[in-house]
Amino acid sequence: MAQKPFTRIIDVRSPAEYAENHIPGAVNLPVLTNDERAEVGRLYHQVSRFDARRLGAAMVARNTAAHLETFFTPHPEHSRFLLYCWRGGQRSRAMALILHAVGWDVTVIAGGYKNYRAHVRESLTHLCPQLRCHMLTGLTGSGKTQLLRRMAAGGHQVLDLEGLGEHRGSLLGDEPDRPQPSQKHFESLLLEKIERFDLTKPVWVESESKRLGRLWLPEPLWQAMLSSTVHEISVPAEQRADYLIREYPHFTAAPDALLGKLQTLKEACGGKQLTVWHDMIRAGQWREFVISILDRHYDPVYRRCQDFPAPSSHHSLSSVSAESVAEAAEELGRQAS
Repeated sequence: MAQKPFTRIIDVRSPAEYAENHIPGAVNLPVLTNDERAEVGRLYHQVSRFDARRLGAAMVARNTAAHLETFFTPHPEHSRFLLYCWRGGQRSRAMALILHAVGWDVTVIAGGYKNYRAHVRESLTHLCPQLRCHMLTGLTGSGKTQLLRRMAAGGHQVLDLEGLGEHRGSLLGDEPDRPQPSQKHFESLLLEKIERFDLTKPVWVESESKRLGRLWLPEPLWQAMLSSTVHEISVPAEQRADYLIREYPHFTAAPDALLGKLQTLKEACGGKQLTVWHDMIRAGQWREFVISILDRHYDPVYRRCQDFPAPSSHHSLSSVSAESVAEAAEELGRQAS
């Protein structure tokens, strides 16, 4: 008989280790805090292994007791827990021993996080070449992200790289108050998504450069994207500008942040052009500014940096309206079926 699924996956490593990367969906119940882990390590290297273990055991017992009185309190006897630490060693086994004594069903991941990380790398290498990628290309502001969202809502398989990477893939692509994940956690999120796909069916993805903010697309995924079936989306510049103004309200609300970011374009676009843009922003001429920066910077860069195959289909939208996006999504879905 198949076992029932785990109630929760528990990462017992320190908060700093968890923040760098963890199994998606895992909750962090550290048996050693960041400072405690550092103190045990110092004692291990400077005093003795025995003293480090004695201190560590006391800390683990206190922290596990606190978790028992909080996190575990509402969990009934039939709950099942999957635990892991760095290498499936002392920290996870220590908590597992106590949970077993209470009466819960507990499994410790053999090899711990280190083994999981190897699984992520190996699985991406194995699965990415099997993806049947259908890629949306088009100039900045063409509504590619909206199209992907509409297709996902319609039941199509979508790999939303910008959503997973918390970045819109350009100089101005930072998501306010939403930091990007670490490179390792980005790869964990990618694998979690890819493992849910039916690899016999198309997977829709937006054209991106190999770098997404400070993150890099894994090489196996990049190679799969280079072999995509490409669908080009086009929207008039004025409508693209209107769409971008709606999508980036944090810049119109705080123009100084935008002015600071534009400084990085001084070498590429020249000081004179930068001054023109600054004047437009200060005057609140947002439509004029967006149309200009699309024409002078974004569109030329996009055209130069397209590494993907020639489009197999072209789709012209009059605007990035809900109606236009819905019609295009339906047509794209028919073409790939």
